[in-house]
Amino acid sequence: MVNMRFPTVTVIGAGLAGCEAALQLAARGVPVRLVEMRPEHPTPVHKTGDVAELVCSNSLKSTDPETAAGSLKYELEALGSQLLACAFDTRVAAGGALAVDRSEFSAAVQRLIDASPNIELVREECTSIPEGPAIIATGPLTADALAAQLADELGSQGLAFYDAAAPIVEADSIDRSVVFAQSRYDKGGTADYLNAPFNKEEYEAFVDELVAARRVIEKDFERRELFAACQPVEEVARTGRDALSHGALKPVGLTDPRTGKRPWAAVQLRAENAAASAYNLVGFQTNLRFGEQERVFRMIPGLENAEFSRYGVMHRNTFVDTPRVLTKTLAMPSRPEVHLAGQLTGTEGYLEAVASGLFVALAVYAELAGLDEPALPRESLFGCLLAYATDPGTVDYQPMHVNYGIIDPIEPKIRNKRERKAAYAARAHGAIDAFVAERADLFGEALVS
Repeated sequence: MVNMRFPTVTVIGAGLAGCEAALQLAARGVPVRLVEMRPEHPTPVHKTGDVAELVCSNSLKSTDPETAAGSLKYELEALGSQLLACAFDTRVAAGGALAVDRSEFSAAVQRLIDASPNIELVREECTSIPEGPAIIATGPLTADALAAQLADELGSQGLAFYDAAAPIVEADSIDRSVVFAQSRYDKGGTADYLNAPFNKEEYEAFVDELVAARRVIEKDFERRELFAACQPVEEVARTGRDALSHGALKPVGLTDPRTGKRPWAAVQLRAENAAASAYNLVGFQTNLRFGEQERVFRMIPGLENAEFSRYGVMHRNTFVDTPRVLTKTLAMPSRPEVHLAGQLTGTEGYLEAVASGLFVALAVYAELAGLDEPALPRESLFGCLLAYATDPGTVDYQPMHVNYGIIDPIEPKIRNKRERKAAYAARAHGAIDAFVAERADLFGEALVS
């Protein structure tokens, strides 16, 4: 039953952040109007009208609890993330990473929304900032009308960068006599990746054609325009002939069964679904024209006859200058009842978007219930990223994943890198557990009946 003490909260955008926020509020008795413009109003990169659609990769990164990505998963589980639970329920094999079946993941989230009596899912475009409490989680492709109003309201034209998605090839078009199954160093105990091995001559010919290929956007990008984690593969290759063989195509931990040796370079392919009927070219975000993608990517050994079920695409993404235009709880100073969440704020990454939606939901609930606003501990991974994103001292703000590079150091300094990361992870886990225990008013069982 809806708790009538609370007004309805409008959540704009049924992506990762919006869905997590809606589910968290609904679980606490807050009525939610979840507004999504797709499929009636599509975007350049979404392929469906599904909620929580994953548009770039189906990987949610490492599950190793000592990595930054793994620690974030620990934090989300401790905070009660419903989308993380959906991800584990729809997991597909990916070595030490958490990858999901895209369709099954979206369907799992949809079932949770449908089952909640406190959520009304509305399919329409929102062209203005709503009145009353609201969460805007429209992502980096926010519709023009709403984006323009946000820019006016925030007193900022925002920032922009270019982002790209990798192509997907059909499994039965891959030459398995050349491409072999193996995870790097056999990590995870199963061969969850396919590997297309290059010798030196093949690799150099490929790089030459990749750099010379025609692009959709015929310009040489400035480095600041390209978010580092999603740079087009041809832009990486442009920095040096060996850049890819030391980056996305590095062959370490792999052995070509045809030669018994490590290849000169290797393209890794990751299954897109549980049936493994399609594979994503890992690290192959691209701005190449579709015809050029076929021509150049079919130079990859074993992909000579590849059939593309999706070409790589590139699009312009926007985000607000969070350190200067939002509060510590990602609210708009001029309209504190309105919060932003997800990639629109520059917290880059699938689970970072989920964490952002969860945190903002806690902030909105606290305001409605008359509780102290939540303040995630800086020692936690997302708490650290949030502190960085809302610190007015942060200059030249760019989208960022959780990472140990911005976390407060441990003193005395631990020189061994692995031991240092383990210590950061242990501290983060303890900090988030303490936060949940201390804020029982936000997480008590009585709130989620």
